[in-house]
Amino acid sequence: MKHLRLILFTALSIFSIGINGQVSKESKIFQELKKADSLFFQKGFNNCNLEVLEHYLPSDFEFYHDENGMQNKEQFIKGFKESICSNPDRKPIRKIVEESVEVFRLKNNGETYGAIQKGVHLFYIKEPDKALYLTNIAKFTSIWRLKEGQWKLTRVLSYDHKEPKADYGKGFNANYPMPLFDNDIKIETLLQKHKIPSISIGLIQQGKISQVRTFGVQKDTIKAGINTIYKVASLTKPIMANVVLKLIDKKELDLDEPLSQYYIDDDLKNHPYLNKLTVRNILSHQSGFPNWRYLTQTKKLHFKREPGTQWEYSGEGFEYLRKAIENKLQRPLEEIAQELLFDTLQMKNTSFYWTTDINENLYAVEHDKNGKEIPFEKYTNANASANLLTTAEDYSKFLVHLLNGAGISKELYKEFINPHTKEKEGIFWGLGMQILPNLNAKEIIVMHTGGDYGIKTIAVLSLKSKKGLVIFANSENGMVLWQKLLDEYLPEYGNEIMNRNMK
Repeated sequence: MKHLRLILFTALSIFSIGINGQVSKESKIFQELKKADSLFFQKGFNNCNLEVLEHYLPSDFEFYHDENGMQNKEQFIKGFKESICSNPDRKPIRKIVEESVEVFRLKNNGETYGAIQKGVHLFYIKEPDKALYLTNIAKFTSIWRLKEGQWKLTRVLSYDHKEPKADYGKGFNANYPMPLFDNDIKIETLLQKHKIPSISIGLIQQGKISQVRTFGVQKDTIKAGINTIYKVASLTKPIMANVVLKLIDKKELDLDEPLSQYYIDDDLKNHPYLNKLTVRNILSHQSGFPNWRYLTQTKKLHFKREPGTQWEYSGEGFEYLRKAIENKLQRPLEEIAQELLFDTLQMKNTSFYWTTDINENLYAVEHDKNGKEIPFEKYTNANASANLLTTAEDYSKFLVHLLNGAGISKELYKEFINPHTKEKEGIFWGLGMQILPNLNAKEIIVMHTGGDYGIKTIAVLSLKSKKGLVIFANSENGMVLWQKLLDEYLPEYGNEIMNRNMK
């Protein structure tokens, strides 16, 4: 094996002689090779079309694999027939990571005679009634020769094979992140089609952050990046809930004590329901409050019903809880959250409001349905229900934290994910997040969404499979991509998640 690797890397060095620089991805030669590669592998290899393969393979074709040896054209075709295409119920599928591809022109006396194509490719298995599943990741180097105006695939080297894992960290996967859909170009097209300036995505697999991806622009021509900060609307609530549960775990607060002993809103003085208002029924959206008082006819806070008797989504409830906690502990929520959560998880770009540490040049400005910027306000006070500023990476760290026990006792964690009240068929609420039990008869989904004018966000966790997804979009149209992304990354549950929420 070591001898074969030595031959491979020696060959790579030899093939590199004569390279006259990397060509642009917009160049004619790059686009021609992209088309040829797509036809050879997508139409030929993936769809078992021998005629297409024969068209691109010259008689002196050679294939080098760092684990399975070398093959000439005859051996490659034989393996294609007898192995790759022999079992239609278990078919290997090859995809390329578009952003990894590099092309170098080969010249002789100023004339182009070929090109070197380098990149990363992914190998999946396709089985009936199953989503594609990834089995292998590798680097490749292809030597293409130009013969009578036709590109021929003369040499292929496939090497540095790795099994798909979620913990590559700073290694392979960090340098070559997985594509979205079949390739990342498609999502850029979707952003333009739906007038969505940017989208940031965090993917969690096996209980760890697998990748964080960003596409599009924050505003104008400023590209979104891993440190792009979004206002995530109601995704603030799960953060607040976790901070509260940590306080309960530290015995600084009780899940079922009346909050009236710490705070009473002026609109509710002497109300008979005050002593029935607890942390539990606020976190499970059974406070009895409307969503926001300013949306009611009187503009005053009131109990629509007795606390703990019926589900009704309420931002006022979370804000009431913040005020009660700050009164009891004599500390601001931001300070408590930094100590108990943000600092611990290294969520360095997360805050309940604008501070002097936040760089406005990193902010993803909200946009309307026509793709126009919306004037935004820099809030300087904490709101436990909305306005949290964070990045997809930071929020992904938070979701991993929730998957791995949430930093609280096992008993309290059971309370967190236990359905306390029913919103509608198939959707319940735990302490701070939606609970969707029995997806495909076995999975439990914990999730929350956020939406203000010009911003749409969603965070999803599958508790048993240890997967998760964060999607931030600075657009009023951001929800149109949710289904596609859920289908891509949580294919077993994506449709059901959306179906239950849209009923």
